[in-house]
Amino acid sequence: MDKCINIDGRKIGSAHLPYVIAEMSANHNGSIDTAFAIIAQAKQAGADAVKIQTYRPDTITLDSALPDFQIHDGLWAGKTLYQLYEWAHTPWEWHTLLFDYARKLGITMFSSPFDSTAVDLLEGLNAPAYKVASFEAVDLPLIKYVASTGKPMIISTGMADAEEIAEAIEAAREGGCKELAILHCVSGYPAPAEDYNLRTIPDMIARYGLVTGLSDHTLDNTTAITSIALGASIIEKHFTLDRSGGGPDDSFSLEPQELAALCRDTKTAWQALGAVDYGRKSSEIDNVKFRRSLYFVRDLKAGEVISADCVRSVRPGFGLAPKFLDGIIGKRLKCDVQKNHPVRLDLIA
Repeated sequence: MDKCINIDGRKIGSAHLPYVIAEMSANHNGSIDTAFAIIAQAKQAGADAVKIQTYRPDTITLDSALPDFQIHDGLWAGKTLYQLYEWAHTPWEWHTLLFDYARKLGITMFSSPFDSTAVDLLEGLNAPAYKVASFEAVDLPLIKYVASTGKPMIISTGMADAEEIAEAIEAAREGGCKELAILHCVSGYPAPAEDYNLRTIPDMIARYGLVTGLSDHTLDNTTAITSIALGASIIEKHFTLDRSGGGPDDSFSLEPQELAALCRDTKTAWQALGAVDYGRKSSEIDNVKFRRSLYFVRDLKAGEVISADCVRSVRPGFGLAPKFLDGIIGKRLKCDVQKNHPVRLDLIA
């Protein structure tokens, strides 16, 4: 089982803090300055990585207006696939500048390649890892080519059934991948929370034995934070400077304040999981004295028999635990005691 993978020196797995990926996607909206700002804001928000997508329209589709290539529904209705990807792609000549800027800021950058030429470009930039997008999870030759780099891989599983996920994993292994993670995903843009069926995550962990995470396309952070409790080690969310920016993916992306909240709250959720522990916690130690215990409620003389109306279970906790009440009723006192004195064994004959 892959209990941990390592990207750019950061260990990722259930024993480590969640790994948060800010997906830039098309949210640069054709401006490299916006792309730089997204990287900077992701770093400031506390994300572990920024991810881009590496394709040109002609490496991902065909320039055709035939019905097969037209988008009829959703955010991008009315465009052909070629028009969408022309609008959304990250120019290849930006890549060196973006990778250099991310390294300067100290945030990891990697990408989703969509064909072998994209992999070759990214290898030339020494990309530290690769993400295979959900729509490409069935492209087993591409997966094998990515795997042949020997870099850590993350495969998103949106739309893939259990058999297709297993095939993608097998292709990655056959290609030479040693460090592999998978992401539970719903490929809707946006996707409703009720489609996510997060109970699938622990099943994926048990079934495939891999580091597992979530690629989340819901409109807030609730689904992502919840997934941490079910074993997600990686969270990927689309990230933009302005949700109303009008770009292809802006409307279902997080803004900077929301990304910062995601980074903070997933960390808190992971820390709260902890381990199975029935022991007293550090924050409880000073409060033990406020638990209930046994106290005398009237003055008594040495030799008197302790009756039920002489003792009560009250706060604070400096006396015997209430579980000893039946055992002391009927016993005699060794010495005088005053009202409101804690019951102790050394007082009882």
